[in-house]
Amino acid sequence: MSVQSKELGRWGLVPNLLILGFLVAAAWLARAFPEVYYQSVQEDRALEWASFLSFFLASAVFLVAAVRQRRQDGVLPWFMGGVALFCLFVAMEEISWGQRVFGHSPPDYFLAENFQQELNLHNIASTDLRLLAFRGVVLGYGVLLPLLGLLPAVRRVYSRLSIVPPPVVLAPSMLAIAAVHWEYPWKFTGEVVECALGFGFLFAGIAASVRFSSRPVAGMAARVAGVTAGVVALAFGTAWWSQNSRASDPAQLELADAETEALRDDIVAITESTGRAPTKCGLHKRLYTLVQERERARPLKRGAFADLVNRGLSEKRAEFFLDPWGSPYWVRDRCERSSNRHVIFVYSFGPNRSRDSDRWEILGDDIGHYAKRAP
Repeated sequence: MSVQSKELGRWGLVPNLLILGFLVAAAWLARAFPEVYYQSVQEDRALEWASFLSFFLASAVFLVAAVRQRRQDGVLPWFMGGVALFCLFVAMEEISWGQRVFGHSPPDYFLAENFQQELNLHNIASTDLRLLAFRGVVLGYGVLLPLLGLLPAVRRVYSRLSIVPPPVVLAPSMLAIAAVHWEYPWKFTGEVVECALGFGFLFAGIAASVRFSSRPVAGMAARVAGVTAGVVALAFGTAWWSQNSRASDPAQLELADAETEALRDDIVAITESTGRAPTKCGLHKRLYTLVQERERARPLKRGAFADLVNRGLSEKRAEFFLDPWGSPYWVRDRCERSSNRHVIFVYSFGPNRSRDSDRWEILGDDIGHYAKRAP
């Protein structure tokens, strides 16, 4: 076997092992340590930053590949340029175009129409459309495009149109990503497969950039392993920074405490007046979404929290149930019938703009109040 064939074999093995191993590890963590898994998939944790970084870096690598293709073949690298822009768009959508990083509040349209109340477009689309788009990208770009490229006639068309498909050796990982997304075997599967897809695009970008370099094969496996380690380390570092670097303004902390106390009082008042809580066991929603979806929660728009407008609460924050840092207020109702354990609490993500609380308690720098806590 030639050195080149061995190198290609290693190239095919390494990215597949990394992606498939990541999916298996996520499945194991979700089953063996559900609370650890739950915390790991929250916003601004290492998983989300790894998704952003992998897509962002993939964008840069595809741009390098496009420049190299232009220099080598003298063609317009529209396809790889388009993939670079796609990866950049996905990366920025992943962090809501810096909304939580910089703490700015999105325009009213996104607060009302985006079910996550964030500055991104993908959460405005319907669930069915998002699922179709994700699977279409994975199967179309990651599986169908390279497999069709095995046909000589199609390969000639690709060459004429300057289309550069991802390596066919990545197809098993891409197919696995699509299958896991289709089955959705554990909660927050979407967060896991988005990160896996980011690395899939990053590996495809590395292959494309090397293809148009002076050394198209040597060292590809080592590059993949090294870049992956770098992205993972940077993701954990960025997550730590995002959790610990944001200063707490005492005035904002007091506001969040007073506002969650008012929201708690509103939930207690609705429960006492109607005999039923405006929530239900297992519910975990943004308060704005709760008010839009449940008739019993509508009085929240007219209660003690709404009255805070007369004491300086902005009408925008009151209308969309936003905390002082521009993030949505949340409510959780969780019960365990075997032990009669039941909690209802409203909370803010606090100054780090990231969820620290678990399913039963308000934790970290999250700020909130319990409407019910039994036993």
